[in-house]
Amino acid sequence: MTQAHIGVIGLAVMGRNLALNFERNGFLVSVFNRNKAKMQDLVNTLPAGSRLQGYETLPDLVNSLERPRRILIMVAAGSPVDEVIQQLRPLLDKGDILIDGGNSYYRDTIRRSQELEKEGLNYIGMGVSGGEEGALWGPSLMPGGQYVAWEAVSPMLRAIAARAEDGQPCVAYIGPGGAGHYVKMVHNGIEYGDMQLIAEIYDLLHRGLGIQPAELALIFNEWNQGVLRSYLIEITAEIFKRQDEETGQPIVNLILDDAQQKGTGKWTSQDALEIGAPIPTINAAVESRLLSALKTERAAASHRLKGPSQKFKGDLSEIVQAAGQALYASKITSYAQGFALLRMASQLNAFDLKYGQIASIWRAGCIIRATLLDEITQAYTRDPALPNLLLDEYFLDAVNTRQASWRRVVQTGIELGIPMLATSAALAYFDAYRSERLPANLTQAQRDFFGAHTYRRVDREGVFHTNWSG
Repeated sequence: MTQAHIGVIGLAVMGRNLALNFERNGFLVSVFNRNKAKMQDLVNTLPAGSRLQGYETLPDLVNSLERPRRILIMVAAGSPVDEVIQQLRPLLDKGDILIDGGNSYYRDTIRRSQELEKEGLNYIGMGVSGGEEGALWGPSLMPGGQYVAWEAVSPMLRAIAARAEDGQPCVAYIGPGGAGHYVKMVHNGIEYGDMQLIAEIYDLLHRGLGIQPAELALIFNEWNQGVLRSYLIEITAEIFKRQDEETGQPIVNLILDDAQQKGTGKWTSQDALEIGAPIPTINAAVESRLLSALKTERAAASHRLKGPSQKFKGDLSEIVQAAGQALYASKITSYAQGFALLRMASQLNAFDLKYGQIASIWRAGCIIRATLLDEITQAYTRDPALPNLLLDEYFLDAVNTRQASWRRVVQTGIELGIPMLATSAALAYFDAYRSERLPANLTQAQRDFFGAHTYRRVDREGVFHTNWSG
């Protein structure tokens, strides 16, 4: 019997579709699921002659694979991954490769890689972006781990990955240890920021200015023809078009305003705080989801806490145009924060990340795919050591020329009582980053006053303390 090229464990939507993707691209695939019915359901849907085979036990799956064995684990992050690894360990031989394609925390990936390496086993932590459609037809893949393991799986991963418009596969070796899962985590943080920025502009235009979903669909569709062109802008236009079949109302108006999250955005914020990387736009996006969860409290507070009563009285078309400009400037600033976080994390964790390469593999397949990523790729091609995207000539000009519109939009939101946590955080980051002097001198004086924490001076070297009560 011909042995399979890869095994897939876990046949929920992502695992199932990745298995089908491998099979469609000519690979022999063995699959296993703890729920045997789910595995059998997949096998039964396949046409005769399919190159995918289901197995009811892990030993049978392992024995069906060519060596070195390649096994993709697609189970829930956390203890389920550890449980599967423990079951597989006695069945594997030195040189075999385990691939965790879930949204695992990168430090768990580092731990697992170190433990398995002692036994001669290779471990890849691989970020997978694109949702169920991407998994089936071409995701963006972010594998990290031993380079020898990458070399053994790279032809298969290149075959199933999305293709950018220039034909390049959206997969690349990210770096050692947990680098792949770290980059996927930050990707998701940037995704949080993107979605919140879009939501805030929608809120301003709809609740603040009274523009209805049918017209919003036209506005977002127009934006998707220019520099804002992206998957998220595209699907937002589609969302605004959809009518509820029962009521005839725009379905977006009927959806409860309580945004859920799986935790990767929160991990991004937590890790950024630990390593000292400022990412206020992404943090604001996480906090906005937390605020949305306070639905009952917000509903009660809305009857007691009053905001401005004034209505927008300006030129509607002008503020709509300004909103698009502000959204693009905010997105640039959010991406700048995300890539600055990657830069700091790479240095601290010895990931040796290639930032232009990362932007390049996000150009297709993933949720944040956008024309903007072509410009980011080119920025890091021009200067691989670029400390911040805002300092690249293209982005410097893009933000500077949109600055007036950006400020106008934030000001309008404040005047109308529309919360714009992420948009205003993006603008504040820009203002802070461009400021040669910040009020941290007063903060440091306060710290020295109450805790004798000392301070440095602008006019001489050394560390100083003032006796403030003397």
